[in-house]
Amino acid sequence: MDFDLQWVLLGLPVAFALGWMASRLDVRQWKREQHESPKAYFKGLNFLLNEQQDKAIDAFIEAVQHDPDTSDLHFALGNLFRRRGEYERAVRVHEHLLNRADLPAAERDRAQHGLAQDYMKAGLFDRAEGAWKALEGTTFDTEARLALLTLHERSRDWRAAVEDASKLERSGGTGSYSSRIAHYWCELALEADGRGQIADGDEALRKARDAAPQAARPLVLAGERARVARNHVQAMQAWHQLLVTHPHAFALVARDYARSAIEAGEGPHALAELQALYQKAPSLDLLAAIGLLDVQASAQRRRVADHLQKHPSLSAARELLKLRAAELGSDEDPDGQSIESAIAHAAKPLQRYRCAACGFEAQNYFWQCPGCLNWDSYPTQRLEDL
Repeated sequence: MDFDLQWVLLGLPVAFALGWMASRLDVRQWKREQHESPKAYFKGLNFLLNEQQDKAIDAFIEAVQHDPDTSDLHFALGNLFRRRGEYERAVRVHEHLLNRADLPAAERDRAQHGLAQDYMKAGLFDRAEGAWKALEGTTFDTEARLALLTLHERSRDWRAAVEDASKLERSGGTGSYSSRIAHYWCELALEADGRGQIADGDEALRKARDAAPQAARPLVLAGERARVARNHVQAMQAWHQLLVTHPHAFALVARDYARSAIEAGEGPHALAELQALYQKAPSLDLLAAIGLLDVQASAQRRRVADHLQKHPSLSAARELLKLRAAELGSDEDPDGQSIESAIAHAAKPLQRYRCAACGFEAQNYFWQCPGCLNWDSYPTQRLEDL
């Protein structure tokens, strides 16, 4: 069959025209999609600025549908879901990003960071732990270590907390963690004592003192453990160091110090030390400890009366009424008992310790605030002594 060149010459212009028309259609569709995608994005941004989060989410979903490969839109959508408390949807958005093979390493780390935050907010701490660990060595390394430290503190995994804090300490970029490491070892010492593993407790306490030689808690705990073991001389030695380095914290153990001094036959020496400390840092706790060593009722009443005059407080007034009633006899002053009870009721809220970080109040002293979980945020003086 003969090949007709005329048909080829006629077909070339037709093919060119069809290709040109198709390209124009593709360009127009691409331009329309590019125009619609930013329009939906800015529409969502406007809703977000006007605190209309529901409409903002709808607008961002529309923008993502127009441009499913844009990671920034996914991040914005995931953050909105998390702020709204829709954690499952936030997780799905960030997992979708992590499953994309074309995602750059920096964006993958960002998606992993968003996923870790989703799990934290949702209370899925076991999954959050794995997500934060996956960020070690990335630009989010410090934040990940801080988050892991918080998780391990909440779960009371003190050995893991020691490891986290030690890494942060070595990094040198977020301050010193030696005091917190000492607290962790003190917690481990208490756990070991609770199991009857005294040697492990001794080792944990030694590490606590090595981590922070001047910290107050290891000294307090060392004295308490020695007193429980009826080694009162050793207890007094630990608490004497506390008296020298942390005189305001000594009030926490003043009564036990006096009792150990009596058991060790060191009453006069301890009395002189407590009286000298009282002149520098007066408190009712120290007066009570002095009263254990100097049992003369009239002398104690005189000391409390002087304290009340110089440092007026309801607790001091109540203590003076109690001592006065003990001298006179309760039957001779029935009205005094009623007054003492009323003052005790009024003084009770002022006998608490208050966290300086969150204001959480407690009758007992805490090294870690039960409210905000900060360490060393409680002053060692009660409210009325501040």
